[in-house]
Amino acid sequence: METRAIVDAKGGAGLADAVTSLTAMVDELTGVLRVSSEAADSAHGVDSHDPLRELTGSRLDGLGVVARIEAATAAVKMRLLAEYAEAAAAMEAPAESAYESSAREVSLVAEIACVLTVGERAAAALLGEAHALTTALPAALDALQAGEISWQHARIIVDETSGLGTPAAAALEAHFLDPDAPNAARGAAAGELAPARFRRKVRAWRERHHPESLQSRHAKSVEDRRMEYSPDRDGMAWISLCLAADTASAIWNKTSAMARGLQGPDEPRTLTQLRADVAAGLLLGNSGELAGSVPSLRADVLVTVPVFSLLGATDEPAELDNYGPIPASMARALVSEGASSFYRVLVDPRDGAPLEIGRISYRLPEALKRWLRMRDGKCTFPGCSNPSQDNEADHLLAWEHGGATGISNLGQVCPKHHRLKHWSGWSPGPAAMNEPPGWISPAGRHYNAEQPDREPTLWPPGCLPETGCLPKEGSPLEAVIVDFLVAS
Repeated sequence: METRAIVDAKGGAGLADAVTSLTAMVDELTGVLRVSSEAADSAHGVDSHDPLRELTGSRLDGLGVVARIEAATAAVKMRLLAEYAEAAAAMEAPAESAYESSAREVSLVAEIACVLTVGERAAAALLGEAHALTTALPAALDALQAGEISWQHARIIVDETSGLGTPAAAALEAHFLDPDAPNAARGAAAGELAPARFRRKVRAWRERHHPESLQSRHAKSVEDRRMEYSPDRDGMAWISLCLAADTASAIWNKTSAMARGLQGPDEPRTLTQLRADVAAGLLLGNSGELAGSVPSLRADVLVTVPVFSLLGATDEPAELDNYGPIPASMARALVSEGASSFYRVLVDPRDGAPLEIGRISYRLPEALKRWLRMRDGKCTFPGCSNPSQDNEADHLLAWEHGGATGISNLGQVCPKHHRLKHWSGWSPGPAAMNEPPGWISPAGRHYNAEQPDREPTLWPPGCLPETGCLPKEGSPLEAVIVDFLVAS
């Protein structure tokens, strides 16, 4: 009876629905290809408004459908894996020892590895992902099955919910996959983000909402700091440092600044090569030979700090430019120690929006440039992760066409995509004070902007907005917060 129940339960709706969804997508692809074939015929003599445009549009539509088919196929694979593992376990009598249990698991993994023609480590990973998606992450599996996210996106959700309890994992799922969730992720949907960009956003949200505070997790991780050496091909090797985020960011930015200082018409090395040479020189103690007479340069880094966290009233994480959440204690140290390379950014405690930028210079272009870095965080082109330091400020509506030099008419763009804008039909969409621009392709397709995943800051216990709680008289933030919250 137990065996019959398992067969009935697992042979039903879940897998059947997944296969039905996949079949519908294949039918959709067939329809798209039929349209493209008709457009191709039109291009060779049959009347049509614009047969080549119809052909290219249908090809792009076909690629989109194929991407959804790949996702739906992955969902079917996950369900098959999970159901096979459960059925195989049900066929066995209870294991009499830990050795026997381990042997059965190895056998199960080996069978899957042979069927899929993958290594056993990859097969074991697939089994783990299938178990997570079918038991703990139903929204992610449904989105994968519907083609709303790719297999890479689903794996990221599995990775970043590992170690989280069920409520925390469900909250992460809802934030990125349910548009009706409280404070749902804004801007581009999860499936519209390149996987690397999606992982960065998911990891940042996980850091802020992890059941264990970032402060305590960071304290444990500091004990694991290390240097690693790994040989590579062609006479090369990798040196990696695992350090506290503020230290690592400072090293990266100083190395980048020194490398940029060496660039010039007589310097044949690329910026990437210069970074490696400068870092090697600094470690080996011969930086003077590499840097010549280049002066010590400062690399600007933005640190976004919730106001109450800066005051020590809460331990809400801060945000380090081009990294993500950092412990409140690290942010306080960066501000209180007067680190000249770091600019503090305070946020409104009501909604997490930028409140004020501390700056050394009063020159408007520099302040505006820092605001732009804070708003965009990277090149705004879809999928590009080029960091702020290497990007250029660009007028969305050109100055010669009446565009103003204001934050709502500016976008951060890397040199490659800046050239793309001027040399092709790609164009940025509109922006706002706190929202970067999306982009429009030559084919007329709109790609939504990736927006900062801001949240209302945490208020100290007993100090809620409706109580009229304000900083004590004489507080260093009194002028900023009182003026903003009362006057506005």
